[in-house]
Amino acid sequence: MSAEPTNPQSSPATNLLREEIPLPAAVLYRSRLEHNLQWMQSFADQRGVKLAPHGKTTMTPALFRMQLAAGAWGMTLANPQQARVAAEAGATRILMANQLVGRANMQLASDLLRDYPQLDFYCLVDSTNSIHQLGEFFGSTKQPLKVLIEVGVPGGRTGCRNTDEVNALCEELKHRPQLQLAGVETYEGLIHGERAEARVTEHLKLVRDICLSLLERGEFATETVILSGAGSAWYDLVAEVFTDHKTPRILPVLRPGCYLTHDRGIYEEAQAAVMARLNGHCCPSGDLQSSLEVWVYVQSLPEPGMAILNFGKRDAAYDAGLPRPELHFRPGRDTAPRTITEDWRLTNIMDQHAMLQIPRNADLQVSDMLALSTSHPCLTFDKWRQVLIIDDDYNLLETAETCF
Repeated sequence: MSAEPTNPQSSPATNLLREEIPLPAAVLYRSRLEHNLQWMQSFADQRGVKLAPHGKTTMTPALFRMQLAAGAWGMTLANPQQARVAAEAGATRILMANQLVGRANMQLASDLLRDYPQLDFYCLVDSTNSIHQLGEFFGSTKQPLKVLIEVGVPGGRTGCRNTDEVNALCEELKHRPQLQLAGVETYEGLIHGERAEARVTEHLKLVRDICLSLLERGEFATETVILSGAGSAWYDLVAEVFTDHKTPRILPVLRPGCYLTHDRGIYEEAQAAVMARLNGHCCPSGDLQSSLEVWVYVQSLPEPGMAILNFGKRDAAYDAGLPRPELHFRPGRDTAPRTITEDWRLTNIMDQHAMLQIPRNADLQVSDMLALSTSHPCLTFDKWRQVLIIDDDYNLLETAETCF
């Protein structure tokens, strides 16, 4: 006798607090994701800039689709493999904020352009040698390739260091008709230390003025000229400087990667500085919210004042500060997690164990559940093949696959 069909509506949702999800697990709160999506999109709309979120943070197609549906102009990625993931998720504009180097990588980009003929794809150039190699390759494939000149930070990573180098690239591009100069790009997030805000502003003004100069000289091959910058720390200054002109052909594009999940570490600090600079002017209501947690079990209490948790370096970022205990829940006793207010802190993290320092009289038992926040979400996402999207009652809504 065949079984009656199951009505999914009648089955209770899988729930984290009922111990129906194996731990450790990386979870995202849907309500906070949606809040962050709307917050940043509102900011961009109010400032007259476009968003191309940096997808390398999450490499999660379900989240790419959320960002695009919320109004993102396109997606930013770091290499051709990542770009294909974004195209498959529905992105029609991809800014590869990196140089396209090496024949095999050029072939991947060529294949992407062939498979997605409507895709608007950009990559960066910062040397005449790179332009020569790109021109040779894409000249042989007869595919046009849009490029942005990258202006770098002295002592930082890639990018031209002065206007003479920019001008040399423009001259080389005139001999490579397959390459279409479509804009100017920078990454200001490498500027730290003394007078950081003033130095970031100075750099951004230099980049903007280079773009305006090239436009006046007729160097660009596209009607719309991309002027792009902004990680997750200085996006307010980028929006301010890159819109401070009266040239309608220029399209300012911001590329923050961490706003969607935010964090309780370096980006929480950076956002606090953004909010202080904005001082309530042209700013959406509220603030970004940390939406990513790693839930774990207490595995052992081997000594007074010490707990061992069943997660480690393979599960969470630790490069920008150790994860921080936020919530405590005891199955069978508690009805909801409680916020941790005691002095509980991680002191060490190993491959798959973490050492938690607690008071000797702490109310903690083996199999208790803890939620930990992390700093630098990029290096938590890349530890997981899937992340779990939950509602505010800890019900599982979606299992989102990552593509690292």
